[in-house]
Amino acid sequence: MNPMKNKKPELLIPASSLEVLKTAVIFGADAVYIGGEAFGLRAKAKNFSMEEMAEGIAFAHAHGVKVYVTANILAHNDDLEGARVYFEELKNMKPEPADALIISDPGMFTIAKEVWPEVEIHISTQANNTNYQTYLFWWKQGARRVVSARELSLKEIKTIREHIPEEMEIESFIHGAMCISYSGRCLLSNYFTGRDANRGACTHPCRWKYAVVEETRPGEYMPVYENERGTYIFNSKDLCMIEHIPELTEAGIDSLKIEGRMKTALYVATVARTYRRAIDDYFTSEETYRANMDWYKAEISKCTYRQFTTGFYFGKPDENTQIYDNNTYVNEYIYLGIVEEIRDFGQQAAGGQKTQGGQPAGKLARIEQRNKFCVGDVIEIMKPDGTNVPVTVEAIFTEEGEAVDSAPHPKQVLWIKLSRVPQHYDLLRRKNG
Repeated sequence: MNPMKNKKPELLIPASSLEVLKTAVIFGADAVYIGGEAFGLRAKAKNFSMEEMAEGIAFAHAHGVKVYVTANILAHNDDLEGARVYFEELKNMKPEPADALIISDPGMFTIAKEVWPEVEIHISTQANNTNYQTYLFWWKQGARRVVSARELSLKEIKTIREHIPEEMEIESFIHGAMCISYSGRCLLSNYFTGRDANRGACTHPCRWKYAVVEETRPGEYMPVYENERGTYIFNSKDLCMIEHIPELTEAGIDSLKIEGRMKTALYVATVARTYRRAIDDYFTSEETYRANMDWYKAEISKCTYRQFTTGFYFGKPDENTQIYDNNTYVNEYIYLGIVEEIRDFGQQAAGGQKTQGGQPAGKLARIEQRNKFCVGDVIEIMKPDGTNVPVTVEAIFTEEGEAVDSAPHPKQVLWIKLSRVPQHYDLLRRKNG
C-alpha cells in the first residue's frame, strides 16, 4: 500500500519528569503523556507537581507537541472527591491546560466530564478495550480515543477500525515492557504485597523468580522449570515494532505509543529519535525506510531492554516470547546527562572564582551528572537529528569552578569541556564496559 494514502500516525512518548518531557519533545515526540502526583498508574515514578506540569505543558506547546495527563487508576470511593478537585485544578491550569486526559474508570470518566466537559478524553488500555463494540460504547459517552488492549492482533485492530467512526482514534502500544496480566490489570502485586497495581503501586511480581513449596513440606523450596529453561515464568520480552511501521499504519492506528513512564531520559531520547526517523522515512518512501532498517535496529538497542518480541500483533505469543533464565536488562550505554546550557567562559573561572587546576576557558557545557565519567574518557554526544558524535572529555569543573578529574556524585552540577562543543539539549552517554 502507498504510505502517502495513509494518515501519518502520532508518535506518543512517556515522560516521568520535566527533564524527560523536554527530552521527548526535542527528540521527536508528537505528543507526550505524563502523570500528576495522584490518580495515575505509576506511583513510584517521580511524576509532576502542578507547577512542573504547567511548565512542561507550556514547553511542549511552544514546540507544537501535545500533552496528555494520566488519571487511569481504578478508583475506590475515597478517591472520587479528590479526583473532582484534581480535574478542577487541571482545567484551570495556567497558562494553558493539557490537551487530553487518559482515563480507564467509568466513575473517573463521569467526574471528568462533569467538571471539565470540553476536555478530550482517551480511554486507557487499563479498561481492557478488545472489541469494536467497546470502542463504540466509549465513543457514545464522548471519548475521542481508545487505547487498544495489548492482547490484540493487527488483524483485530483493523477490524475495529472498519467498525468505528473515521474521526475516532485508535492508540496502540508499539514498544516497551509487556505486562503479564490482561492489559496490565494485575492482581499479583496486591495479593503478594498489599500494593495495588490498579492504583499505581505495582511491585512488578511478573519479573520475580519463583519456586514451588509443597503443602506438607513448608520451607522446602523446589525450583519451577518450564521446558528446562529456568524459573522466570512470567518474564516477557519487551515489545518492539520498529520493523513493522507499514503494518501498524495500514491497520489504521492513529497514535503509536511507547511504554515507559518510569524510564530515563536516555531511554526516552533513544526510542523517540529512532521511531521518529523510522516513521518519517516510511512516509518519505518505503525504500528509504527499508534501507535504514539496520540503523533503527542498532539504535533502538542502545537503551535498556529485555530482548524484543512483536507481542500479540501477529498472533498469540509462544515460548519464544519469554525470558526464562534471568530478569535483567540489556544495557549497552550509560546515561551521563543532558546539556542544559552552553557558556563561553573566555579566560574566566566558572562563577568568577579561581580554580586549583587552572581556569575553565572556552565553551563549556553545563550538565546535571547522572553517572560517573572522567577526564580523558571518550563519550558520545547523542543529537536529536540522529547523529552520534564521539568526543573526549577534556576538562571537568564544579559549579564553584574547581577542576576535578572525575564526576562521581550523581546529580552534581558540572561544567565540562569536550573536544567538540555540543548544543543545548544534546544528550551525553558512554558505552557500558
